[in-house]
Amino acid sequence: MRSAPVFGAAALLGLAGLSLLHPPVAVPRMMEPRMRVLLHEGPRLLLRADGEQLLRVRGLPGGEGSWRRLEVSLRGGRLLIDCDGDERWLGAAAVLSVMNDDPRGIWLGQRRYRGELRISGRGGTLRAVNELGIETYLASVVGSEMPHAWPLAALQAQAVAARTYALKQRSRGGGWDVKATVASQVYSGVEAETASTRKAVASTRSLVLVHGGKLIDAVFHSSSGGVTEASGMVWRNQLPYLVSVPDHDQHSPVHRWQERFDPMMLRRTWPETGGLNGVEVLSRSRSGRVRQARVRGPRGTLMLTGSELRRRLGLKSTLVNFEMVAASTRPASESLPAVASPDAESGSGRSRIDRITASVGRQPMGLRPRPVRQLRSSTPDLLGAAARSRPAAAGRQLLVRGQGFGHGVGMSQWGAHGLAEQGADFRAILGHYYRGADVVPFQPYHDPAMAQLVPSAPLWRG
Repeated sequence: MRSAPVFGAAALLGLAGLSLLHPPVAVPRMMEPRMRVLLHEGPRLLLRADGEQLLRVRGLPGGEGSWRRLEVSLRGGRLLIDCDGDERWLGAAAVLSVMNDDPRGIWLGQRRYRGELRISGRGGTLRAVNELGIETYLASVVGSEMPHAWPLAALQAQAVAARTYALKQRSRGGGWDVKATVASQVYSGVEAETASTRKAVASTRSLVLVHGGKLIDAVFHSSSGGVTEASGMVWRNQLPYLVSVPDHDQHSPVHRWQERFDPMMLRRTWPETGGLNGVEVLSRSRSGRVRQARVRGPRGTLMLTGSELRRRLGLKSTLVNFEMVAASTRPASESLPAVASPDAESGSGRSRIDRITASVGRQPMGLRPRPVRQLRSSTPDLLGAAARSRPAAAGRQLLVRGQGFGHGVGMSQWGAHGLAEQGADFRAILGHYYRGADVVPFQPYHDPAMAQLVPSAPLWRG
């Protein structure tokens, strides 16, 4: 059943009326917020200059120095610093600050980063934290999370959501605000920046999503599989703006997928039950996602939530059905796409969705999703499918049929692409996924009155 159009004349008239009731107001400019991004944790790291401009290093005995290459390692609770072959020792509590004036950034391992890198060994772990302005940070985040060739409206929606998420994470304690991985949002440094991602960030400068005068939890995911999930079905709290809505991601390469697990893999995955005879789905959310399931094996049973089941099997989503089928002649390594697990770290210069798309493209032809000619909103057809698996037999495999990629809450990135292709602007896209939230310029302290204002001039300069 098709839903009513998302964008109608009444909505446009409502926006026009809002503009008349609340004309743009002049607000004082403020300093651009800075982000602290955790880039590295490990025993060793290597920094180097990109060109002729040397690295400026502060925190070493004798004051600031300049070098081309800096290698730092943690040994016996102390920091060993190798500055172009000149070795020095520092206590683990020392903090090094590394910067330069090269627009090409500073190399850390295989990536380049703008801004300042702060190195410390506190807590027995060597860490590198990138400090930079939020707008510079976002130009990379947008390119790390979405393909840069996507429509501008989708990139702008990603920029506003990512800015909102980042600002809400600032100063929550510890030595950083966000991580550079999917544990927060993906940030791949200079290589992920393009003209289109910089335009998306600049054209939405300082704009954030608020509800009730406060920054929202602007979570997002790759693809919902036809319908997004309410936050209360995944996490503890049901937020008023994170409700289940029809999606527009039918053209996503992970809109539908399937995976097989052979008996040997199932024994490794479920050692406490001695393998798997079947999965019985006990309850689902209204969107069709698994909430609770019973896993049956030769040695007993386990009760798991949908999220626990997803983590255990490494599934792309919880919008799934399970079935025991005859063993395939195809090796297990060839029967499923090489898509990263839900919490895997970014490992290439392409956007996260680019990598998902490419990996799905390597599936056998029989597993590839069919192209969709016309984008339309619909609910998944898994809702009416059987929830119980067949009885197991010797050599039988677990077949998982699913839809979507990610937790399903908030903005669907493939859905944002679909809406942009239909002509929606970034405000309409955000309004579809974050119901009742307003797009406004960021203020240090949001109140209900500010949440009703129409966007005015950006609050900080470049």
